[in-house]
Amino acid sequence: MEHPENEDKFAGLAVNKGIAQPPAVNPYFHRKKQRQLYSAGEYVEGILKGDISILSQAVTLVESQVPEHQEIAQEVIEKCLPYSGNSLRIGITGVPGAGKSTSIDVFGLHVLKRGGKLAVLAIDPSSERSKGSILGDKTRMEKLSLNPKAFIRPSPAAGSLGGVARKTRETIVLCEAAGYNNIFVETVGVGQSETAVHSMVDFFLLIQLAGTGDELQGIKRGIMEMADGIIINKADGDNLDRAKLAQTEFRNALHLFPLPPSGWSPEVLTYSGYYELGIAEVWEMIDRYFDFVKKSGYFYEKRREQEEYWMYETINDHLKSNFYNNPEIEQLLDVKQKMVLNSQQSSFTAAHEVLLRYFELMQGKSPK
Repeated sequence: MEHPENEDKFAGLAVNKGIAQPPAVNPYFHRKKQRQLYSAGEYVEGILKGDISILSQAVTLVESQVPEHQEIAQEVIEKCLPYSGNSLRIGITGVPGAGKSTSIDVFGLHVLKRGGKLAVLAIDPSSERSKGSILGDKTRMEKLSLNPKAFIRPSPAAGSLGGVARKTRETIVLCEAAGYNNIFVETVGVGQSETAVHSMVDFFLLIQLAGTGDELQGIKRGIMEMADGIIINKADGDNLDRAKLAQTEFRNALHLFPLPPSGWSPEVLTYSGYYELGIAEVWEMIDRYFDFVKKSGYFYEKRREQEEYWMYETINDHLKSNFYNNPEIEQLLDVKQKMVLNSQQSSFTAAHEVLLRYFELMQGKSPK
Protein backbone atom coordinates (compact mmCIF):
# COMPACT_ATOMS: atom_id res chain seq x y z
CA MET A 1 0.00 0.00 0.00
CA GLU A 2 1.33 3.48 -0.91
CA HIS A 3 1.87 6.02 1.89
CA PRO A 4 0.89 9.64 0.91
CA GLU A 5 2.77 10.95 3.94
CA ASN A 6 6.00 10.22 2.01
CA GLU A 7 5.21 12.98 -0.53
CA ASP A 8 7.40 16.10 -0.61
CA LYS A 9 4.78 18.29 1.03
CA PHE A 10 5.09 16.10 4.11
CA ALA A 11 8.88 16.56 4.39
CA GLY A 12 10.34 15.38 7.67
CA LEU A 13 7.76 12.61 8.05
CA ALA A 14 8.58 9.22 6.57
CA VAL A 15 6.99 5.79 6.93
CA ASN A 16 9.12 2.89 5.86
CA LYS A 17 7.77 -0.32 4.39
CA GLY A 18 6.92 -2.94 6.99
CA ILE A 19 8.55 -6.34 7.33
CA ALA A 20 6.85 -9.16 5.48
CA GLN A 21 4.79 -11.18 7.96
CA PRO A 22 5.50 -14.91 8.32
CA PRO A 23 2.77 -17.31 7.20
CA ALA A 24 0.13 -18.20 9.80
CA VAL A 25 0.91 -21.90 9.41
CA ASN A 26 4.37 -23.30 10.15
CA PRO A 27 5.95 -24.01 6.71
CA TYR A 28 7.70 -27.04 8.22
CA PHE A 29 4.42 -28.55 9.38
CA HIS A 30 3.28 -31.59 7.44
CA ARG A 31 -0.10 -33.08 8.18
CA LYS A 32 0.30 -36.62 9.41
CA LYS A 33 -1.08 -39.15 6.99
CA GLN A 34 -3.80 -41.39 8.38
CA ARG A 35 -2.58 -44.92 8.95
CA GLN A 36 -3.70 -47.52 6.50
CA LEU A 37 -6.40 -49.89 7.75
CA TYR A 38 -5.37 -53.45 6.95
CA SER A 39 -7.60 -56.47 6.53
CA ALA A 40 -8.06 -58.82 9.50
CA GLY A 41 -5.86 -61.41 7.77
CA GLU A 42 -3.04 -58.89 7.31
CA TYR A 43 -3.19 -57.88 10.97
CA VAL A 44 -3.05 -61.51 12.07
CA GLU A 45 -0.12 -62.24 9.73
CA GLY A 46 1.82 -59.26 11.12
CA ILE A 47 1.03 -60.18 14.74
CA LEU A 48 2.15 -63.78 14.29
CA LYS A 49 5.43 -62.48 12.80
CA GLY A 50 5.96 -60.38 15.93
CA ASP A 51 5.66 -57.03 14.10
CA ILE A 52 5.32 -54.48 16.95
CA SER A 53 3.92 -51.78 14.64
CA ILE A 54 1.12 -54.07 13.42
CA LEU A 55 0.47 -55.28 16.98
CA SER A 56 0.19 -51.68 18.22
CA GLN A 57 -2.26 -50.82 15.45
CA ALA A 58 -4.33 -53.92 16.22
CA VAL A 59 -4.48 -52.95 19.91
CA THR A 60 -5.63 -49.47 18.86
CA LEU A 61 -8.48 -51.10 16.92
CA VAL A 62 -9.42 -53.11 20.01
CA GLU A 63 -9.56 -49.89 22.05
CA SER A 64 -11.47 -47.95 19.38
CA GLN A 65 -15.18 -47.20 19.76
CA VAL A 66 -15.70 -47.01 15.98
CA PRO A 67 -17.99 -49.90 14.86
CA GLU A 68 -15.91 -50.56 11.74
CA HIS A 69 -12.75 -50.87 13.86
CA GLN A 70 -14.46 -53.12 16.39
CA GLU A 71 -15.64 -55.46 13.64
CA ILE A 72 -12.08 -55.93 12.35
CA ALA A 73 -10.69 -56.16 15.92
CA GLN A 74 -13.04 -58.99 16.91
CA GLU A 75 -12.15 -60.93 13.75
CA VAL A 76 -8.43 -60.48 14.51
CA ILE A 77 -8.95 -61.68 18.10
CA GLU A 78 -10.84 -64.77 16.91
CA LYS A 79 -8.06 -65.70 14.49
CA CYS A 80 -5.37 -65.11 17.14
CA LEU A 81 -7.09 -67.24 19.81
CA PRO A 82 -5.51 -70.55 18.68
CA TYR A 83 -2.06 -68.98 19.19
CA SER A 84 -2.80 -67.53 22.66
CA GLY A 85 -2.76 -68.91 26.19
CA ASN A 86 0.95 -69.78 26.22
CA SER A 87 2.17 -67.05 28.58
CA LEU A 88 2.52 -66.49 32.31
CA ARG A 89 0.14 -63.67 33.26
CA ILE A 90 1.13 -61.70 36.35
CA GLY A 91 -0.95 -58.92 37.89
CA ILE A 92 0.93 -56.24 39.83
CA THR A 93 -0.71 -53.78 42.21
CA GLY A 94 0.13 -51.65 45.22
CA VAL A 95 -0.59 -48.42 47.00
CA PRO A 96 0.39 -45.16 45.23
CA GLY A 97 4.09 -44.49 45.68
CA ALA A 98 4.94 -48.12 46.37
CA GLY A 99 7.34 -48.10 43.41
CA LYS A 100 5.34 -50.24 40.98
CA SER A 101 6.84 -48.74 37.82
CA THR A 102 10.42 -48.97 39.09
CA SER A 103 9.77 -52.53 40.23
CA ILE A 104 8.26 -53.53 36.89
CA ASP A 105 11.33 -52.05 35.19
CA VAL A 106 13.75 -54.28 37.14
CA PHE A 107 11.40 -57.30 37.24
CA GLY A 108 10.98 -57.07 33.47
CA LEU A 109 14.71 -57.01 32.81
CA HIS A 110 15.16 -60.00 35.14
CA VAL A 111 12.47 -61.95 33.26
CA LEU A 112 13.96 -61.08 29.85
CA LYS A 113 17.39 -62.32 30.93
CA ARG A 114 15.78 -65.74 31.36
CA GLY A 115 14.64 -65.67 27.73
CA GLY A 116 11.44 -64.84 25.88
CA LYS A 117 9.51 -61.60 25.50
CA LEU A 118 7.52 -59.39 27.85
CA ALA A 119 4.37 -57.29 27.41
CA VAL A 120 3.42 -54.76 30.10
CA LEU A 121 -0.21 -53.64 30.06
CA ALA A 122 -1.52 -50.95 32.40
CA ILE A 123 -5.17 -50.75 33.41
CA ASP A 124 -6.34 -47.44 34.90
CA PRO A 125 -10.01 -46.84 35.73
CA SER A 126 -9.21 -43.21 36.63
CA SER A 127 -7.89 -42.36 33.16
CA GLU A 128 -11.42 -41.22 32.22
CA ARG A 129 -10.83 -38.23 34.47
CA SER A 130 -7.09 -37.68 34.03
CA LYS A 131 -7.16 -38.11 30.24
CA GLY A 132 -4.46 -40.73 30.01
CA SER A 133 -2.00 -39.64 32.69
CA ILE A 134 -1.02 -43.30 33.02
CA LEU A 135 1.27 -42.70 30.03
CA GLY A 136 3.72 -41.35 32.57
CA ASP A 137 4.34 -44.90 33.79
CA LYS A 138 6.08 -45.76 30.53
CA THR A 139 8.60 -42.96 31.07
CA ARG A 140 9.48 -44.40 34.48
CA MET A 141 10.28 -47.79 32.95
CA GLU A 142 13.42 -46.31 31.41
CA LYS A 143 15.45 -49.48 30.82
CA LEU A 144 12.55 -51.73 29.91
CA SER A 145 11.08 -49.29 27.36
CA LEU A 146 14.38 -49.42 25.43
CA ASN A 147 14.48 -53.21 25.29
CA PRO A 148 13.37 -54.55 21.86
CA LYS A 149 11.85 -57.64 23.51
CA ALA A 150 9.51 -55.57 25.68
CA PHE A 151 6.13 -54.12 24.66
CA ILE A 152 4.62 -51.50 27.01
CA ARG A 153 1.03 -50.45 26.43
CA PRO A 154 -1.10 -48.24 28.72
CA SER A 155 -4.89 -48.60 28.46
CA PRO A 156 -6.93 -45.47 27.73
CA ALA A 157 -10.31 -44.72 29.28
CA ALA A 158 -13.18 -46.70 27.81
CA GLY A 159 -16.10 -45.15 29.65
CA SER A 160 -16.06 -47.70 32.46
CA LEU A 161 -13.71 -49.96 34.36
CA GLY A 162 -15.39 -52.98 32.78
CA GLY A 163 -14.72 -51.60 29.31
CA VAL A 164 -11.05 -50.92 30.04
CA ALA A 165 -10.62 -54.36 31.61
CA ARG A 166 -12.27 -56.18 28.71
CA LYS A 167 -10.03 -54.44 26.19
CA THR A 168 -6.97 -55.28 28.31
CA ARG A 169 -8.11 -58.91 28.35
CA GLU A 170 -8.40 -58.87 24.55
CA THR A 171 -4.98 -57.21 24.24
CA ILE A 172 -3.48 -60.13 26.20
CA VAL A 173 -4.70 -62.50 23.46
CA LEU A 174 -2.99 -60.41 20.76
CA CYS A 175 0.27 -60.13 22.73
CA GLU A 176 0.39 -63.88 23.32
CA ALA A 177 -0.18 -64.53 19.62
CA ALA A 178 2.74 -62.16 18.90
CA GLY A 179 5.04 -64.39 20.98
CA TYR A 180 5.05 -62.57 24.32
CA ASN A 181 5.36 -65.41 26.84
CA ASN A 182 5.35 -63.10 29.87
CA ILE A 183 2.50 -60.65 30.50
CA PHE A 184 2.51 -58.05 33.30
CA VAL A 185 -0.84 -56.34 33.98
CA GLU A 186 -0.34 -53.31 36.19
CA THR A 187 -3.19 -51.65 38.06
CA VAL A 188 -2.72 -48.07 39.22
CA GLY A 189 -5.32 -47.53 41.93
CA VAL A 190 -6.06 -49.73 44.91
CA GLY A 191 -9.75 -50.63 44.74
CA GLN A 192 -12.18 -52.02 42.21
CA SER A 193 -9.52 -52.36 39.50
CA GLU A 194 -7.82 -55.14 41.48
CA THR A 195 -10.84 -57.42 41.00
CA ALA A 196 -10.73 -56.83 37.24
CA VAL A 197 -6.99 -57.57 37.02
CA HIS A 198 -7.26 -60.63 39.27
CA SER A 199 -9.81 -62.08 36.83
CA MET A 200 -7.32 -62.10 33.94
CA VAL A 201 -3.99 -63.14 35.50
CA ASP A 202 -2.42 -66.32 36.89
CA PHE A 203 -0.47 -64.74 39.75
CA PHE A 204 -1.46 -61.61 41.69
CA LEU A 205 1.42 -59.66 43.27
CA LEU A 206 0.85 -56.95 45.89
CA ILE A 207 3.63 -54.38 46.40
CA GLN A 208 3.65 -52.69 49.79
CA LEU A 209 5.79 -50.12 51.60
CA ALA A 210 7.22 -50.10 55.12
CA GLY A 211 7.70 -47.15 57.43
CA THR A 212 4.43 -45.40 56.52
CA GLY A 213 2.68 -45.87 59.87
CA ASP A 214 0.20 -48.69 60.29
CA GLU A 215 1.36 -51.12 57.61
CA LEU A 216 -2.05 -52.76 57.23
CA GLN A 217 -3.98 -49.48 57.14
CA GLY A 218 -5.47 -48.72 53.74
CA ILE A 219 -5.05 -52.27 52.45
CA LYS A 220 -8.49 -53.78 52.07
CA ARG A 221 -8.99 -57.33 53.22
CA GLY A 222 -10.29 -58.29 49.76
CA ILE A 223 -7.02 -57.25 48.12
CA MET A 224 -4.98 -59.13 50.74
CA GLU A 225 -7.05 -62.26 50.10
CA MET A 226 -6.53 -61.97 46.33
CA ALA A 227 -2.74 -61.69 46.63
CA ASP A 228 -0.68 -64.79 45.82
CA GLY A 229 2.44 -62.99 47.02
CA ILE A 230 3.19 -59.79 48.97
CA ILE A 231 6.50 -57.99 48.59
CA ILE A 232 7.75 -55.10 50.76
CA ASN A 233 9.62 -52.57 48.63
CA LYS A 234 12.43 -50.20 49.64
CA ALA A 235 14.01 -52.73 52.02
CA ASP A 236 17.38 -50.98 52.06
CA GLY A 237 19.47 -48.68 54.23
CA ASP A 238 17.72 -47.24 57.28
CA ASN A 239 14.41 -48.68 56.11
CA LEU A 240 15.57 -52.31 56.23
CA ASP A 241 14.46 -52.94 59.83
CA ARG A 242 11.07 -51.38 59.21
CA ALA A 243 10.66 -53.57 56.11
CA LYS A 244 11.45 -56.69 58.14
CA LEU A 245 8.89 -55.63 60.75
CA ALA A 246 6.27 -55.04 58.05
CA GLN A 247 7.06 -58.48 56.63
CA THR A 248 6.29 -60.07 60.00
CA GLU A 249 3.06 -58.09 60.36
CA PHE A 250 1.82 -59.13 56.91
CA ARG A 251 2.71 -62.77 57.55
CA ASN A 252 0.73 -62.70 60.80
CA ALA A 253 -2.23 -61.03 59.06
CA LEU A 254 -2.28 -63.67 56.31
CA HIS A 255 -2.61 -66.42 58.93
CA LEU A 256 -6.01 -64.96 59.83
CA PHE A 257 -7.35 -65.56 56.31
CA PRO A 258 -8.59 -68.90 55.01
CA LEU A 259 -6.38 -70.77 52.55
CA PRO A 260 -7.13 -69.61 48.96
CA PRO A 261 -8.78 -72.00 46.44
CA SER A 262 -5.36 -72.70 44.90
CA GLY A 263 -4.16 -74.29 48.14
CA TRP A 264 -1.07 -72.06 47.98
CA SER A 265 -0.03 -70.16 51.12
CA PRO A 266 0.90 -66.61 50.02
CA GLU A 267 4.47 -65.65 50.85
CA VAL A 268 5.76 -62.26 52.06
CA LEU A 269 9.22 -61.12 50.90
CA THR A 270 11.28 -57.93 51.10
CA TYR A 271 13.25 -56.34 48.25
CA SER A 272 14.55 -53.05 46.89
CA GLY A 273 13.47 -52.06 43.40
CA TYR A 274 15.79 -49.03 43.30
CA TYR A 275 18.92 -50.95 44.37
CA GLU A 276 17.76 -54.17 42.65
CA LEU A 277 18.09 -56.27 45.81
CA GLY A 278 16.06 -59.45 46.30
CA ILE A 279 14.68 -59.49 42.74
CA ALA A 280 15.81 -63.08 42.08
CA GLU A 281 14.17 -64.24 45.35
CA VAL A 282 10.85 -62.67 44.34
CA TRP A 283 10.94 -64.53 41.05
CA GLU A 284 11.89 -67.79 42.73
CA MET A 285 8.70 -67.43 44.78
CA ILE A 286 6.65 -66.87 41.62
CA ASP A 287 8.28 -69.93 39.99
CA ARG A 288 7.37 -72.02 43.05
CA TYR A 289 3.78 -70.86 42.76
CA PHE A 290 3.50 -71.85 39.10
CA ASP A 291 5.06 -75.25 39.78
CA PHE A 292 2.58 -75.77 42.62
CA VAL A 293 -0.62 -74.81 40.74
CA LYS A 294 0.35 -76.62 37.54
CA LYS A 295 0.99 -79.86 39.42
CA SER A 296 -2.34 -79.55 41.26
CA GLY A 297 -4.24 -78.64 38.09
CA TYR A 298 -5.51 -75.36 39.60
CA PHE A 299 -3.66 -73.32 36.95
CA TYR A 300 -5.80 -74.76 34.13
CA GLU A 301 -8.99 -74.75 36.21
CA LYS A 302 -8.54 -71.03 36.92
CA ARG A 303 -7.95 -70.27 33.23
CA ARG A 304 -11.25 -72.01 32.35
CA GLU A 305 -13.11 -70.06 35.05
CA GLN A 306 -11.67 -66.80 33.73
CA GLU A 307 -12.79 -67.57 30.17
CA GLU A 308 -16.34 -68.17 31.45
CA TYR A 309 -16.21 -64.99 33.54
CA TRP A 310 -15.16 -62.84 30.57
CA MET A 311 -17.88 -64.34 28.37
CA TYR A 312 -20.53 -63.07 30.81
CA GLU A 313 -18.70 -59.77 31.35
CA THR A 314 -18.71 -59.18 27.58
CA ILE A 315 -22.42 -59.94 27.39
CA ASN A 316 -23.13 -57.51 30.24
CA ASP A 317 -20.95 -54.85 28.61
CA HIS A 318 -22.74 -55.11 25.25
CA LEU A 319 -26.21 -55.14 26.84
CA LYS A 320 -25.42 -52.03 28.86
CA SER A 321 -23.99 -50.25 25.82
CA ASN A 322 -27.01 -51.18 23.69
CA PHE A 323 -29.42 -49.95 26.36
CA TYR A 324 -27.83 -46.55 27.02
CA ASN A 325 -27.08 -45.81 23.35
CA ASN A 326 -30.70 -46.34 22.24
CA PRO A 327 -32.02 -42.86 21.18
CA GLU A 328 -35.57 -43.44 22.46
CA ILE A 329 -34.33 -44.79 25.77
CA GLU A 330 -32.02 -41.76 26.14
CA GLN A 331 -35.02 -39.42 25.79
CA LEU A 332 -37.20 -41.50 28.11
CA LEU A 333 -34.47 -41.60 30.75
CA ASP A 334 -34.26 -37.81 30.67
CA VAL A 335 -38.04 -37.53 31.22
CA LYS A 336 -38.09 -40.13 34.00
CA GLN A 337 -35.10 -38.57 35.72
CA LYS A 338 -36.92 -35.22 35.97
CA MET A 339 -40.06 -36.95 37.30
CA VAL A 340 -38.03 -38.74 39.99
CA LEU A 341 -36.22 -35.55 41.01
CA ASN A 342 -39.57 -33.70 41.22
CA SER A 343 -41.02 -36.52 43.37
CA GLN A 344 -43.63 -37.28 40.70
CA GLN A 345 -42.59 -40.93 40.46
CA SER A 346 -40.53 -43.35 42.53
CA SER A 347 -37.11 -44.38 41.21
CA PHE A 348 -38.16 -48.05 41.16
CA THR A 349 -41.33 -47.44 39.12
CA ALA A 350 -39.42 -45.17 36.70
CA ALA A 351 -36.71 -47.79 36.18
CA HIS A 352 -39.34 -50.52 35.68
CA GLU A 353 -41.16 -48.48 33.01
CA VAL A 354 -37.91 -47.63 31.17
CA LEU A 355 -36.92 -51.29 31.09
CA LEU A 356 -40.38 -52.35 29.91
CA ARG A 357 -40.12 -49.86 27.03
CA TYR A 358 -36.64 -51.14 26.17
CA PHE A 359 -37.87 -54.75 26.04
CA GLU A 360 -40.76 -53.67 23.77
CA LEU A 361 -38.29 -52.00 21.42
CA MET A 362 -36.12 -55.12 21.35
CA GLN A 363 -38.99 -57.45 20.51
CA GLY A 364 -39.11 -58.26 16.84
CA LYS A 365 -35.60 -56.89 16.28
CA SER A 366 -33.36 -59.36 14.53
CA PRO A 367 -29.80 -59.56 16.00
CA LYS A 368 -27.06 -58.03 13.85
